[in-house]
Formats: sequence, C-alpha cells, structure tokens
Amino acid sequence: MSLSSYAASGQVTLVGAGPGDPELLTIKALKAIQAATLLLVDDLVSEGIVALATASARIIRVGKRGGCRSTPQSFIEKLMITAAQEGERVVRLKGGDPFMFGRGGEEVEHLQAAGVRVDVVNGITAGLAAVTSLQLPLTHRQHAHGVVFVTGHAKPGDSGTDWRALAQTAHSAKLTLVIYMGVGGAARIQQELLSGLAAGTPVLIVQNASLPQQRHAQTTLDQLHATIEREGLGSPAVIVVGDVVSGVSAMDQTGIYLERRG
Repeated sequence: MSLSSYAASGQVTLVGAGPGDPELLTIKALKAIQAATLLLVDDLVSEGIVALATASARIIRVGKRGGCRSTPQSFIEKLMITAAQEGERVVRLKGGDPFMFGRGGEEVEHLQAAGVRVDVVNGITAGLAAVTSLQLPLTHRQHAHGVVFVTGHAKPGDSGTDWRALAQTAHSAKLTLVIYMGVGGAARIQQELLSGLAAGTPVLIVQNASLPQQRHAQTTLDQLHATIEREGLGSPAVIVVGDVVSGVSAMDQTGIYLERRG
C-alpha cells in the first residue's frame, strides 16, 4: 500500500505497534504512522515508534494500563470520531496487536456505527515476541499441539477466566498458555492452574518483551507467584505456561534464570 492510499480525509486506522522494538513494525504500520495528522498513543507504545510520526502530526497520549489512571475508553472513541469527522487522518497507535486484548473490536464497532471509515493494521503481539526473543516456539510437535492466548485481568463484575477448566484442557490437549496482564493475579492463577497441571510444569515470565530492558525468569508453576515477588517482575509482562518453556537452556542452580538486556 502506498503512502497516498492514506491521503483520504476522515478516517481512522488502528495500528498495532508491536511489543516495542521499532524494527518489528510492519511496513504498512510505518506508512500509516507517517501519514497520520493525529496519533492517539497508548502507554505501552515505545518512544522510538512515536518518533516515526511526522513533525506536523499532533500526538495525544491516551494511557491505558492496568492498575494506573487511564483515559476513559468512551473519551477515546469520541475523540477518534470527532477528529475523523473533521477530516483528520487518525492513527490509534496501540501496543501489540489491536485485536489482541486491545479493545480494537470495541473501537471498530463504535467507529462503524458513527459512519467513520476504519482500517486495521496488525502488529506482533507481546505473547509471540516474548518467546521468540528467547528462540522458543509456542507450538511444537513434541511439546504443544496448540496455544491459548488468555487475559489474566477481568473487567469489573466479570468472573474472568475459568482457570481450572483451562488447566484441564491444557493438560489433555497439550496446549501452551500465554497469559496477558496476569502478574497482579499470579497467586490465584497459580493456585487454580495447579488443579489440572503438574507442579513442575515449566513457566516463563517475560517483562518488557523486545525492549532493551527486557527481563525474564524461568521457573515452575508451583513457584510462579514466589518468583514474580522475589525477582520484582512487573507489568508489562506475559506469563507462558507449558513444556515449550523447557527449551530455555541458560539456568542457574536454583532453576531460575534472569536476563537483563542492554
């Protein structure tokens, strides 16, 4: 797609900024960013990616991060609609992929209902980037027949994921679990997954995937919460549960390996 394809007035493009490394952007995402007159940027988008916008583009930070003060979703949607109706070329710049726990589906529905043209550009999701950075797969013919991407954070009033049922399914079907936004609820997730998965099931926690400050720890399911607490791992992070994690080769005598890149 050429840069001129984005020249039509009054549109919104949801762009996946990936896990943070600017070199992991797609060419299509780069073209959309450079054609934007207005960028609405999530907290998890790295400054290196924001810097790719033109000097004339307006940039508005619309932070969305669990446990922190966030811009109301209704305000973001209203801002996108108003700007597009005024002829702006709006890019909603979102960490990871817009349709992977990024409320992209909700935003598309609201934009379409308002008669606003909307496009979506995929980005590399953090769950994939996290394991790839350590040269690990999410599926493997010997270790995992499939993968489940799941959120560890439920909206208010929602009971959230049935971890016990998921554990049983993961065990019987040999699935890798990739848990987003699960650090805060790690103790409960650990307890409930242990109802169907072995205590020694390999687990990987990756913080700031793909960025220079990436850190990761390998442990076992029965030590998940203790490892997070002891090593001070926090958001943004993904938790990967399954035998594919056993491929991390560099471990110390405690069975936990921490890496600080940069």
